[in-house]
Amino acid sequence: MRRTPLSTILAGLAVAAAAVTVPTAAHAAVHTPKVLVIGIDGLLYDKIAPADAPTLDSLIATGSASRTVLYANPFAPTLSGPGWATLATGTWPDKHRVLSNSWGTGTNLATYPDFLTRIEQTRPTLSTFAAATWDPLVDDSAGKAIFGPSVDLRVNGADDTDTTAKTVARLRDVGPDASFVVLDDVDAAGHSSGAAGTAYLNAVAAADKRVKQFVDTIKARPTYATEDWTIIVSADHGHTDAGGHGGNTPPERSSFIIRTGPGTTPGTPAIAPRNVDVAPTVLSLLGVSIPSTLDGRVLGTATNDPFDTLVGSLQTRVDETGIPASVRGWTKTTPSGWTIDNSAMGTGGVTEWRGWSFATDDFWTRAEAGQNREGNVRARGVFAVADSDEWSDKSTSGTFNSALTSPAYPVAGKSTATIGFSSHYRKEGAETATVTVSFDGGTPRTVLTYTGDAIAKVESLTVAVPAGAATMKVTWRLANGSNNWFWAVDAPVVTAS
Repeated sequence: MRRTPLSTILAGLAVAAAAVTVPTAAHAAVHTPKVLVIGIDGLLYDKIAPADAPTLDSLIATGSASRTVLYANPFAPTLSGPGWATLATGTWPDKHRVLSNSWGTGTNLATYPDFLTRIEQTRPTLSTFAAATWDPLVDDSAGKAIFGPSVDLRVNGADDTDTTAKTVARLRDVGPDASFVVLDDVDAAGHSSGAAGTAYLNAVAAADKRVKQFVDTIKARPTYATEDWTIIVSADHGHTDAGGHGGNTPPERSSFIIRTGPGTTPGTPAIAPRNVDVAPTVLSLLGVSIPSTLDGRVLGTATNDPFDTLVGSLQTRVDETGIPASVRGWTKTTPSGWTIDNSAMGTGGVTEWRGWSFATDDFWTRAEAGQNREGNVRARGVFAVADSDEWSDKSTSGTFNSALTSPAYPVAGKSTATIGFSSHYRKEGAETATVTVSFDGGTPRTVLTYTGDAIAKVESLTVAVPAGAATMKVTWRLANGSNNWFWAVDAPVVTAS
């Protein structure tokens, strides 16, 4: 019998051993998720690049970065109280009710607490930390602090130098699972010298050095190799060139979100996030369930909104004169399967708004500020707009009468269908706003009629499906409009059961 040489056997064993994966200590180590949220009061995103801000530049270059937009009066002013509460709670001001810089106890913060408090309520073994130079964020003696008393440690810095030192010490010695720190000096420079001057850029550079201290401290931690750090940077509002905020101009409504860390898709997202997205993102990263009552969603969540597919079709102004020529933000192109019926529409008027259009916040709100278009906070990306007020800014004949109709949704064998969408409607005069449904091309049935304003609402309409029906279409119609405000609709979805 032929025997296999010992050398061949040993070689085979070596190959087999090499094929077996033996976990190393580094491979088997569990990485601990940690999050640091940095707020820079009054920082304009567009002022980062011209400033000496290499740390922020690096975070932008390696992470996800996007401008964001806020509300304006009468929904809420662009002040620090509403701005930080929106970011901290993941809800818009109509929910958290922090509507000024002196809110006392008249808020809904107990119902919609900050993300650090939610972490403590759900996972109290995790460590939390909040630091700020502005007292009302962390100091209950000034009223009811936005970051509540269940947070493990809240510190109020005497100035940004003190706030930074206390934050660095906590990051170094404890490395909290979730931290929030706010720096004030950029906002102070904006108020004293305006956002267009050298003092503002110098303040941005100084803030950048403080951000570098945070980043360097994290990276120097002895356990850094087994920690997964996410860093998020944002602002509570913007500033005018002359200095100041609280109003409805684009610079005042301006904010941004920069994110780096595990799971971050680098670059600028096609559909901009919202400041309410910060809180649910932190909760998600730390394994805390996200309440359905929050307005935000985890950063990087893919959009299923059919209107957002039109982002590549957006164009610049035609008749609108107050919108910069560089802003691409409207289109008459419809998503696949959607139709617009303008057969009863009047003639003339502003081209952009003749019948239903699709637009972005940046474009639509610039058409005319101060008429509550800025309150359309529950829409994002591209949304549908029927604006008889703006349409009437040029000579018209007849009235605004336009219908937007969905594709046919399958409902065969189902008993009910639910229609969901965000709605932002202002009523005046004789115009009507209705939602109708049609089964298998039959006679439309009205399921909703607005008799008054419906500001920043999320609608959920349940409709009975007739026996034997196979498909259902939904139509949004604004009729009899003549300089009579507007209707914006976003994120339509139909489910049948």
